[in-house]
Amino acid sequence: MSAAQSQSSLESQLGALQCHFTWSLEDSRPGLRRLLNHLEDIGTEEGTPWLGHSYNLQGFTKWALGSAHDARTLFNRAAEALKEDPQFTDPWLLVNYSNLAWLHHHQGEPEESRAYLAKVSALMKQHPSPSQDELHPEVNAEKAWTLMKFGETRKQEAEESFQSAIHRRPDIVEWNTSYMLLKVTAFKTRPLEDELLDTLREAIRLDPENQYLAIQYLCDRSKRGENVKDEVRELADKVLENPISSHSGWKRVLRIYRDYNLYDQAISLANEALRRHPDQRYLKTCAALCYKWKITSIKEGLPEQSLMERAISLHKEVIDLYSQDLGKRIDLADVMAKSPTYLDQAEEIYQELLQQTDLEPADKQLLYNRYAKFLNFSRCDRNGSIQYHMKAVRIPCKSFYRNNSINTLQKITERGMNRLCGEIKELLSNLSD
Repeated sequence: MSAAQSQSSLESQLGALQCHFTWSLEDSRPGLRRLLNHLEDIGTEEGTPWLGHSYNLQGFTKWALGSAHDARTLFNRAAEALKEDPQFTDPWLLVNYSNLAWLHHHQGEPEESRAYLAKVSALMKQHPSPSQDELHPEVNAEKAWTLMKFGETRKQEAEESFQSAIHRRPDIVEWNTSYMLLKVTAFKTRPLEDELLDTLREAIRLDPENQYLAIQYLCDRSKRGENVKDEVRELADKVLENPISSHSGWKRVLRIYRDYNLYDQAISLANEALRRHPDQRYLKTCAALCYKWKITSIKEGLPEQSLMERAISLHKEVIDLYSQDLGKRIDLADVMAKSPTYLDQAEEIYQELLQQTDLEPADKQLLYNRYAKFLNFSRCDRNGSIQYHMKAVRIPCKSFYRNNSINTLQKITERGMNRLCGEIKELLSNLSD
């Protein structure tokens, strides 16, 4: 076989693999950095669900961001974590070996790549898939969990992969739990449909120790108008007994307190969590968020100086811990904007961000939308605010922030009292998506 034929054969085999490199996991660099931060905040304590899968996705994300060395390290950690999982079976390694085959290929190491292809082939022979047209349930489960991290556009595909996995292995609790959580993500602001609520109750019955499910159930009951204040405090105490991560549901607990306007209690809980686990950066993020909620909720008068100082200090710590996270810097600016003492500093932060030339479309939309609100509420610059909402809308990239700016502009045209209404209507009428 010629070198060209050998290369073509290798690429054909790689293309047939099921792994992160073949699942079309496209995202912007800012999106990948946010995903990496989220994955790193999951934690690595013994018994952490999906730890091996998290390392696999971290490895792919590191590779996509240009760090092949870190990717290899993380793929190796993934293999170790998967083997230590009490539910481990050999097919768990199919995605991991496939990732390593791809990584060595990209690194110009064809022999190493072929070695991992041989490992994949051996596993497939030892553990054939249920049918010719069906993936191993372990592969489907990892694919589903991975696609969950890529937003609404991959949700349907994630649901189908979970369904296929659970159909073959209905006994694995984590698959059922994650599928349940995927289903409820569409109900952020409204109660669950009755059928889905029954499914959630059944998931809690099957996994009674899962605090995230319990928190989700409390959130739904709160949306239905039930008073769950006492129960959420009891649950918060249980969560505090263990290491807290982005998968513990801690932020959802705090949001229930916010929904009841119990900002001081949320701050107290967040500080208690920090006291118990002072080295967890995720908890600093949660605490900073609670202070922001408190400060931005003040409608009359000014926040106390001590409150502002603590909030600003925490937000600066968070910025240092999450490098290149645009949203964290904007949060600091919005906190500062609530006090005349720091208003000019808030403007300086926004101006520094607006002068960056390397922002990707999604980050520009975020920045323009939030700066538009800053201009409106903190600078009373209505026309300037409208101009930045229009800037956000002109970027042809679907996002929450673009939709928010569109809704804001539509309300302005409905009132019909601004000289820019004609320009706004023309912009909105020409939107292609």
